[in-house]
Amino acid sequence: MIHRIVTGVMMVGVALAAHAQQTDTTPPQNVQLQHQEIARGEPARWTEGDQSTAERTRILRKEIGAALAEAKQGCKQVPASERSACLKEAQQTYQDDMAKVPQLVAQK
Repeated sequence: MIHRIVTGVMMVGVALAAHAQQTDTTPPQNVQLQHQEIARGEPARWTEGDQSTAERTRILRKEIGAALAEAKQGCKQVPASERSACLKEAQQTYQDDMAKVPQLVAQK
């Protein structure tokens, strides 16, 4: 019985330590915007279809830009020797995603 309790406590400790080591890569300005959006409730795009091609394009571009901002924030947390490669990869992913926007909008 004691063995199970000790094992359980150790597992909880490991889980808490792992959780504490995880860092949030969301930029502070995005966190503030997310809190504002959450306060307004679910975005209409979750329950309603996008009305126009322009609206779908705008939303995709906004989401791709947010992903780039988060990737750049994450790159700041890697060792300096890897940072340049990380930023280049993030920028390349951004450019690839932006190039696919017309295709993604046409699919819906």
